[in-house]
Amino acid sequence: MNIFVTGASRGIGAAAYDLLKARGHAVVGHSSRGNGDLIAGDLTDADAPRQVWDQALDRLGGRIDALVNNAGVYEAVADDASDADWHAQWDRTMRINLFASADLCRLAVGHFRDRGGGRIVNVASRAGSRGDSPAHWHYAASKGAMIAMTKSIARGYAGENILAFVVSPGFTVSEMTKEYLDGRGGEKILAEIPLGRVASTDEIAETIRWLATEAPPSATGANIDVNGASFVR
Repeated sequence: MNIFVTGASRGIGAAAYDLLKARGHAVVGHSSRGNGDLIAGDLTDADAPRQVWDQALDRLGGRIDALVNNAGVYEAVADDASDADWHAQWDRTMRINLFASADLCRLAVGHFRDRGGGRIVNVASRAGSRGDSPAHWHYAASKGAMIAMTKSIARGYAGENILAFVVSPGFTVSEMTKEYLDGRGGEKILAEIPLGRVASTDEIAETIRWLATEAPPSATGANIDVNGASFVR
């Protein structure tokens, strides 16, 4: 399969990119600044989603079979921040986490319609269903909207063999979170995870791989929780 993965320079995205390539798929990855073989694209720019999609399509010979929307930011803003800082962080988070993903989903749907189908995997978060901290209203809102968007795509296009899935990780071990987990904050996080540990990026990557390549069509619209039972629905 030909697969395009956004946010592939580190963490979950890098693990998914490497795993999909290791399983023999033709994979193109993206990062905000580009890195080696990765396509560069700053998703705060409204023109970037189409630009990176077109570049990925070119590199994959004009055919993409699956899109993995993984790029995202998790940045705090206090509820007593200035109006300017509050609005700037909401705008940035929504632009990257939701609007860019929506643009790429729309491009993928148009492409898949011409090719008889395809798959979309959107990487959300347990925060999209259970909420997040007082400093992360915007993050939870962006991921909740991503989940609703994915369900709409699944319902709207299943008859055209266009399938859409969500992965909702909880806290995940990566270079972005290791310092926090090694400090005092890690004890609080582990205390609310019945499994007794946070998920690895490899576990999330395997879930992405399965959804992008093997999950049965009847599972379209599914939201897969990978969070050690810290949030169960």
